[in-house]
Amino acid sequence: MKLLSIIFFLLLGTFGATAQEAGDKLIGLWEPSNGKARVKIEKIGSKYYGKIVWLREPLDPTTKAAKLDKNNPDESMRSVPLKGYRMLKDFTFNGTEWTDGTIYDPESGSTYSSVIKAKDENTLDIRGYVGVKALGRSDVWKRVQVKQ
Repeated sequence: MKLLSIIFFLLLGTFGATAQEAGDKLIGLWEPSNGKARVKIEKIGSKYYGKIVWLREPLDPTTKAAKLDKNNPDESMRSVPLKGYRMLKDFTFNGTEWTDGTIYDPESGSTYSSVIKAKDENTLDIRGYVGVKALGRSDVWKRVQVKQ
């Protein structure tokens, strides 16, 4: 009986590690379909976050300074540069998709509930929604291959 318990816990640990490794496939550099930005997704603790690390147009055409989060509904955030801004927050992996997170759209200044599904190892389907998933919109993000 003791041996069965040991085997059970070893198998449980193996399956837990496999699920965790699957969740970590989200980690990397991704580009939304509009090509205006690149987002680095990383894991902090047990959750996944993504911040803007590259902008096709990093400077505001009027001020020639770094683009700011000028559409944020929180006035105190409007002076924060978009580059470095954490736009994906609090995603957890449930074995098949990343859920319970939010995505911020700097063009509208809106934050949406979000779910992320991997179509394959280099393609993500990211859905933002308010209330019900069916009443949202999706975007396809592609992994950016980092040259070493």
